[in-house]
Amino acid sequence: MSAADGPPAKERFDAAGRRVLLVCVAGGFTTLLDQSVLNTSIPALRGTLHAGPADLQWIVAGYSLAFGLALIPGGRLGDVKGRKWFFVAGLALFTLVGLVSATATEPGVLIAARLVQGAGAGLVNSQMIGTLQDVFDGQLRARALGMYAVTGGLAFALGPPIGGAVLAAAGPGLGWRLTFLLNLPFGLATLALAVRHLPRPRPSARQANLDPVGLLLVGALTLVLMLPFVRPPGRAGWSAFAAAALLLLGALVWWQRRYARAGGQPLIHPALTRSAPFALGTVTAMAQFGSSLAASLVLTMFLQDGLGLSPMGAALVALPSAVAMGVASALAWRVVQRFGRRTVTVGMTGSALTMLAAGLVAHWASAAVLPWLLALLQLLGGASIGLMASTNQAYVLRHAPAEAAGVSGAILQMAQRIAAAVAVSALSGVYLRETAGGGGHRSAYLAASTVCAAVAALAVLASVLAGRATAREQPEDRPVTPTRRRTPVRD
Repeated sequence: MSAADGPPAKERFDAAGRRVLLVCVAGGFTTLLDQSVLNTSIPALRGTLHAGPADLQWIVAGYSLAFGLALIPGGRLGDVKGRKWFFVAGLALFTLVGLVSATATEPGVLIAARLVQGAGAGLVNSQMIGTLQDVFDGQLRARALGMYAVTGGLAFALGPPIGGAVLAAAGPGLGWRLTFLLNLPFGLATLALAVRHLPRPRPSARQANLDPVGLLLVGALTLVLMLPFVRPPGRAGWSAFAAAALLLLGALVWWQRRYARAGGQPLIHPALTRSAPFALGTVTAMAQFGSSLAASLVLTMFLQDGLGLSPMGAALVALPSAVAMGVASALAWRVVQRFGRRTVTVGMTGSALTMLAAGLVAHWASAAVLPWLLALLQLLGGASIGLMASTNQAYVLRHAPAEAAGVSGAILQMAQRIAAAVAVSALSGVYLRETAGGGGHRSAYLAASTVCAAVAALAVLASVLAGRATAREQPEDRPVTPTRRRTPVRD
């Protein structure tokens, strides 16, 4: 590799960069840990609040719905007005409303609090990717984005063990309330760091406006795509939602073209819609995120309902995934330097194979050894995702122009949220229908794991196509050392 290809492999974060990275990683961990911890607390809060099935659906999924709705508007606001104070406002809202969640005495109060918290978390996360793209370039940007992506994965993986430990220590009645308070110390500490260390607001899109019509159409489309999976409708309802989604998508495409012809800067930058690597990389991320979250949920259901493990026992089986993900992610940038974009494809292939293997092992292995075998497969699966998730994110976002840094990251996250809503709803339905039909928990887990593996295989295919598209655009592509496109922002 010549000197012109990029900065040297030993490039390091400077002091200001490390502080910005710490704030972004802490913000991501705080907002994403909250949701994964909640999954462990559902049985306890259901009994305390006397929450019905519909209430539980909104408590669990309402957060993701509001999170997804806030991402693109938040990203656009950050691009146009600067990111720092939107980050601070979103995190303050998320943290303070956590007190309302912890002290709720009725399901309706908790549902409302979770919706507000989700909106705050979406506003926070939409600023983080844009901030990292603003501050870092080249190899450092890829590593910073990778650390942020890994933080999300670790938060999802560590949530169940942390929640299980809190419930075991405090009991179910008090324990579920304490799980909502876990984000309070993290949130307050991150707020203090953000006010002190995030760069001063410097809009990336200085000549742009908010494109309010585009924001409205994207918000409506996001709602129509996610809402039926939060609260599944009947057959006629699915048809109505599908028709509304197609209508809104057509209206959005028409408006964005019209707005661009009129001389405005549309919400979704034309460079994003024309980039095959961006689109295919986003599909890869969607299939990976959806299949991984669905596989985790179905595994938890199987371990507790099928094998009779406690929440803590089930969490310990899943814990090796978090450990392996963290280690693999720390090494991923070195692997990518040697093997390039193939790292994404190989890692996703490993994830698909471990999902399929988990279903087969659960179907045939004895109950005595099954938790150990599943824990081993979680270790291998976590390592696979650790290698590819952050790498794929860096590849996707390097195709975004500077003035759309926030929106591009928000589009990627929103796509993953929609995929998660679809996959979790569909795969939990597969598992529950199989058990209700008399197939047994082992057969149900095999069926759900096979579908998860098929979705992961779709990510493998999309990754292969993205690699070919990237090679056509940049034959000399270097995944961790992209060409510098602007002067980095320093605090």
